[in-house]
This record gives sequence, C-alpha cells and structure tokens, in this order.
Amino acid sequence: MINDYKKYLVVVAHPDDEVLGCGGTIKKLSRSNKNIKVIFIAEGTSCRYKKNQIKYKKEISKSIKSRKKYALNALKDLGVKNSEFYDLECGKLNSIPITKISNIIEEEIKIFRPDIIITHSDNDVNMDHKAVYQGCLQSTRPTNKLNIIGGLLSFEILSSTEWKYSKIFEPNLFVNIDKELKFKMKAIKRYKSEIRKFPHPRSIEAIDALAKYRGTQSHNKYAEAFKIIRIFSK
Repeated sequence: MINDYKKYLVVVAHPDDEVLGCGGTIKKLSRSNKNIKVIFIAEGTSCRYKKNQIKYKKEISKSIKSRKKYALNALKDLGVKNSEFYDLECGKLNSIPITKISNIIEEEIKIFRPDIIITHSDNDVNMDHKAVYQGCLQSTRPTNKLNIIGGLLSFEILSSTEWKYSKIFEPNLFVNIDKELKFKMKAIKRYKSEIRKFPHPRSIEAIDALAKYRGTQSHNKYAEAFKIIRIFSK
C-alpha cells in the first residue's frame, strides 16, 4: 500500500523527526523512484535556551545552521533532494495560531501536490509534534480540489510518542525496512547533537530495538509502524 502512490510529503516539527519517524520508509520510497519532499516546520534548537535567549543569539543561530546541515546530509543518505525549512520557533508551535501552520502546509500541498502526507502522531507528549499533526489534519480537509490528497499517515517518535502513557500509539500499517535500516542508522548519526546514550530512547540501541519490535509485530526482521488517519480510494 505505501508504495502505491507517486508523491509523498513528509511534514515534521524538527530536523531529526523525519529519520526517527520514517527514515527507513523514506529510503524505501526513494529507492522506488518516488517523488519525496520533506518540510521542517520549526528549527528544533532555540527551545534549549529558555533563559537569556538574547544573550545566546549567536550561539542559537549557529546551532540552527548546524542542525540544518545535519538534516541535509541525512536526507542525502535517504535519497531525498527536495526539502524546505520554515524555522518557526521550536517549543512554541502550540502557542501560535494553528492557521499559521496549516497555511504553510496548504501552500506546500498546492505547490507539490502530494498523494500521501506522512506526519506526527497526535499521541505525543511533544506539543510541537501535536501542533504539526493538527496542522496537517486541518490543511487536508477535503473541501476543494487543491487540498484533496490520497491519504494521511502518522508515525511514532522515540522520546515522545512512547511517553504518552495514557493514550498509546496504535499502528495499523507496517513497512518492512530490512534493507533500509542501515541507511536510517547512518542518517540519524548525522544528528550529532541529538543522539543520546542508552537507555535513552533516542539512542542507537533504542532505535534498533523499536525497529525489531515493530518487525516482530509484522513478521519482518525490521519495520516502521504507522497509523492510517485516512485513505481515499483512487
């Protein structure tokens, strides 16, 4: 099913979410010569400088540039050439009008005309992730021909989705990434500032463990899991 379409728009909150959430699937699609675009709504760095942001302005700017460089290298590993960075302030997406996020996504839909949109789960503790999910949901309402898409899928993010203990991520679509996991691992290692030591969920060991777990659920060695939010029949 995941391979039945031509154009895929991956909408994420921060650089590294694209690899954690669906890096193996992106590589699988690029190997099949699918047209893929990844957009990053927030910059993913400034929220770590909550105190004296003016004092650290140069350092924040440098960190944002470094993270963009990591992202471009990671996307290259995954076979993606088309991307866009919107650099909204991270950690605050839930405090801005949701129309600002949905307008960005709507414009991308109008320009790129994707068949499938892949984004975050609503079952996250990270409010930026939830805001991006809501923006995707809102911008893909089938109200006119410009925003009618083939389907909307959501993925899980380690260090966020699994911590929503009261309402867990319940996937209903699994993608075999037996041949793609090594590319996902290579891509995530590009984000030098984001990798943590085990048992942190954003460690190499945890990423491998999740891929194995989703694999056992779907009779594969490794897999990525998604929840189908909606699919429109062709």
